[in-house]
Amino acid sequence: MRKLLIFLKDYKKETILGPLFKLLEASFELFVPLVIASMIDRGIAMQDSGYIVKMCLLLVLLCFVGFGCAVTAQFFAAKAAAGFAARVKRALFDNIQKLSYTDIDRVGTSAMITRMSSDINQVQQGVNLTIRLLLRSPFVVFGAMVMAFTISARQALVFLVTIILLFLVVYLIMRWSIPRYGEIQRGLDKLLALTRENHSGVRVIRAFGLESEEKERFGSENERQMKLQSFVGSVTALMNPVTYGILNLSVAFLIYRGAVLVNSGDLTQGQVVALYNYMSQILVELIKFANLILTVTKAIASGNRVEELLEMKSSMKDGSVTTFKKTPDHIVFDNVSMRYEGSSADSLEGLSIRIKRGERIGVIGGTGSGKSTLINLIPRFYDVREGSLLIDGVDVREYRLEDLRERIGIVPQKAVLFHGTIRDNLKWGRKEATDDELNEALRIAQAKEIVDGKQKGLDEMVAQGGTNFSGGQKQRLTIARALVKKPEILILDDSASALDYLTDKKLREAISEMDNPPTTFIVSQRPSSVLNCDRIIVLDDGRVEGIGTSDELLDSCETYREIYDSQYKKEGAV
Repeated sequence: MRKLLIFLKDYKKETILGPLFKLLEASFELFVPLVIASMIDRGIAMQDSGYIVKMCLLLVLLCFVGFGCAVTAQFFAAKAAAGFAARVKRALFDNIQKLSYTDIDRVGTSAMITRMSSDINQVQQGVNLTIRLLLRSPFVVFGAMVMAFTISARQALVFLVTIILLFLVVYLIMRWSIPRYGEIQRGLDKLLALTRENHSGVRVIRAFGLESEEKERFGSENERQMKLQSFVGSVTALMNPVTYGILNLSVAFLIYRGAVLVNSGDLTQGQVVALYNYMSQILVELIKFANLILTVTKAIASGNRVEELLEMKSSMKDGSVTTFKKTPDHIVFDNVSMRYEGSSADSLEGLSIRIKRGERIGVIGGTGSGKSTLINLIPRFYDVREGSLLIDGVDVREYRLEDLRERIGIVPQKAVLFHGTIRDNLKWGRKEATDDELNEALRIAQAKEIVDGKQKGLDEMVAQGGTNFSGGQKQRLTIARALVKKPEILILDDSASALDYLTDKKLREAISEMDNPPTTFIVSQRPSSVLNCDRIIVLDDGRVEGIGTSDELLDSCETYREIYDSQYKKEGAV
């Protein structure tokens, strides 16, 4: 948590002036009981109405000055806390972008979202209250005790014992609750993961009629989280009643002893009232301090989680090579094996193949055969476990990631469009692209008619998630986005699954007819999508079952023949 405080360095003025104005407010507040005591002992006792009015005006003045100091302190605290949270979020988001796919898989998307939102909000609240109350509350408590000693040393001993008991209670409860709040935040990760899973899979859940089972599953996890929060909350909630109990007993004893001392002439009535007011101030401030401790406890637990993610370094080390040679063998897989984090078996094993520049490579195989794993190695989303992957004669691990990925256009399985205009989405490929270049990419991707059919053309708005476009339209627009980049390597990861056969064919033909066509990988489960590729890689359970043209594989590869027959025999083409 301490390392997060570096993000407050740009708010030194606010973090100094905020507590300072709070201390000024507290100082004025400590004078109030003395003014009231003087009003009672001198003004009321002597029936001096002029003095009473003067003291009342002084109280009003103290009130307005204290109010001004409080508002100023609140402003500085809010400004520092909001700015601090914004900087932490920016740094955390930036660090997450640097993490490898393996790191993201290990941490989990839900945990990252919880830390980016709930945890940082807790830390922000903790910083805000700390600036406002961390110095003010102890200052008022000890200041009230000092002022009590100036009135009556014997009576002030009650204050001393009370404060020691109260701080002991606060310390014990805080020490117990800090690790429990960390456990609560980890439970929120699991609950968010379950919520995301149900939200993304809601149609599947309804299709199988499993709503009640998922409700029960969510209810069970939610109940467990509620019980943990209730248990921790019930223990930490003891702070208020315990502090109230100690303070009220102290007040009762203070009034009792005060009455005795007034009768004996050792104290005046005004002094007793002043002592009572100081004890009331301690009561109010310690309740505030108790709430501050609870908030800070949660903030520390959340801050530790944010810091853990912020300090996480990518397991994938960036290279230093920034120049690319134009070699005939564009991409070389040399005995490549790859295994996902936590898996006991390789997802890809012993792949060796040389791919010429401009070649069209089909990748086909059943579900789980390793198709996406293979193409994820090219932009270095994952690293190989054994062997090496060369691009232009250099191992991909030696390239700077930014320069490597700048030359690769990727169209993922799930077509994702972002809120904004069509032009904004296409320019993700290349910011400086002209409208002519955008239209050319749309033409090749068979998406020109989509844009032409919209009233605003390229300025047509895309809803969040691209919900105002069909599946096939989204796929064609994402392909156009990749083509705007003018990549040297184009990866189509099952990105034409929602297209009809004719559009799919036109797309492949248009890509092959491009000037300086990219080295293209077409990943598909449909033989028709890879039929005219220069070569086809057939995968099964992470192993290469065959490499060659479609005709060659029909003669030599049983796995490819089965996949081929499954489509064309059903369609009556064979």
